[in-house]
Amino acid sequence: MLPMGVTLQGFETAPSALQADLQEMLSKPIRDLGLKLEGSPLERFVVQLYKELDRKGIGRFHPRCYLSDEWGCPSGEPVIGIPFYLANPKLQQLESEMNDLEDAREIMMYLRHEAGHAYNYAYELYKTPEWRELFGPFRRPYRDKYKPVPFSRKYVRHMAGWYAQKHPDEDFAETFAVWLTPRSNWREKYKHWGALAKLKYMERTAKRFRNTDPIRTGDTDITVEEMDTTVHEFYEQMANQEPVPEKLALDTDLIDIFLVSKRRRTGVRPAADLMKENRKPLIDKVAYWTGVQRPLIKNLIESILSRVRELELLADVTLERQYLTEISAYATVMAMNYLTRGKFIQR
Repeated sequence: MLPMGVTLQGFETAPSALQADLQEMLSKPIRDLGLKLEGSPLERFVVQLYKELDRKGIGRFHPRCYLSDEWGCPSGEPVIGIPFYLANPKLQQLESEMNDLEDAREIMMYLRHEAGHAYNYAYELYKTPEWRELFGPFRRPYRDKYKPVPFSRKYVRHMAGWYAQKHPDEDFAETFAVWLTPRSNWREKYKHWGALAKLKYMERTAKRFRNTDPIRTGDTDITVEEMDTTVHEFYEQMANQEPVPEKLALDTDLIDIFLVSKRRRTGVRPAADLMKENRKPLIDKVAYWTGVQRPLIKNLIESILSRVRELELLADVTLERQYLTEISAYATVMAMNYLTRGKFIQR
């Protein structure tokens, strides 16, 4: 049994060896786990970030990175918080079971994006008329729910879901990340885009400040040494904060997609197994192309998966690519309905 009656979604289905290995860790305050960025699996990514900054000629800007509760820069502070679970292999396994563990490519994408925020704050670019002219007012209200304009060429594409359209600060951070990414070929890729002016601004700004120390060095937000919640409490809090889709009537649609007789005994397997194996790619792609918050897409896909399992639907093993295409399209349509109408399904 799990300690303290753990019922966190995902953990109860984790391999028993992993459960046993994490029993003691779950009940410990995070600050007592002895987590350090130095010497952890994360260190090489921070080193890579600094090398990329050096190659771009802005080596005087090496933002401090520290372990925190999530990815981010405290507002106005040129420092980078990195999720604590990435610093420990066992916690990485737990995160992989509970949510979606970032791979090496995604870690660097996040680091470059957050470095963009930090660079903006370090040199207080957002206070200048040129920055405001290109990106908009920095003090514009920050909205978690925003309706992007899909395929707008006024913005670069880096993070999933048209993220640059969320706020002028995010627009700059995304522009910085594309400019910084090795072999992004941004001049050619964005040749006929309105976003090209923003990338050229970034190039000019980097040259202007290449020999200038940052105006601000920044203070951290919550650090891993200050996190007194236990690992168990952290994940329960995260689960409670995630948006939950309304109750969905999916049965008819899912039966139509996985139209295989339950009497069939060969060449089939549980459709839930197929979906579980492809859960992360499904979430990634639907979130990327729709712009709907990733946590909501994650819960949508998990709701579909749960109902597929409850209905005991089967998948023909020769048609697996077709099923994944249909589920992707099905979830995308519901996500776009949510984006425009505020609900996945209209009644």
